[in-house]
Amino acid sequence: MESRENAEKFWDRTALFYDKAEQNDASYKIFIEAAKKYISANDTVLDFGCGTGIVCNEIANQVKSIYAIDISSKMIEISRAKSSERKIQNIEFAHTTLFNEKIKPGSFDAIIAFNIFHLLGEPQKSIQRINELLKPEGFIISLTPCLGESPLLNSLLKIGSKLRLIPRLKSFKISEFEQFFNDENFVQTESYRLKPNSPQYLFIAEKSDINSI
Repeated sequence: MESRENAEKFWDRTALFYDKAEQNDASYKIFIEAAKKYISANDTVLDFGCGTGIVCNEIANQVKSIYAIDISSKMIEISRAKSSERKIQNIEFAHTTLFNEKIKPGSFDAIIAFNIFHLLGEPQKSIQRINELLKPEGFIISLTPCLGESPLLNSLLKIGSKLRLIPRLKSFKISEFEQFFNDENFVQTESYRLKPNSPQYLFIAEKSDINSI
């Protein structure tokens, strides 16, 4: 399993390039519009793996507050600079992980996760933590490359990973990804492929009432 230190170094090195490349990614717009349907003015939101802040800065005016976290300090710097430039005052940025004990259970109405689950060595543990951090009936709003749906791309990315050009990636099909959440008693709300022949899936689920009993 790739260490957090190695992953952090990779994302620190690529942060500036990543930001420029991602600004032209149409999937962000689709994701942001989908997320807006599940958030409201009184919500407290966690942006898990906020990257360079493209999503959190766009939805900030739709919610009460956002706690945006990333393991890359360089990503956080870019995110914070964007927020400052736009005079956004309801986002708190933190260079930390989902498992920071200072993040209290039941704190969030929604958790957004854009292109993060395939980067995790043990996604199930993170989903368990997400369940813990959400309020009853809170939402996980995610966009995730399910690389098992695209064997050729998956093979190419594995080669890139072996050559240490990219981080190690988790490969799963959408059915497996959905099952991760079913196992934690989430209720699926939306799940669909973003574009034909794309491995990216929008997946939204609600924390089940059973967790609040």
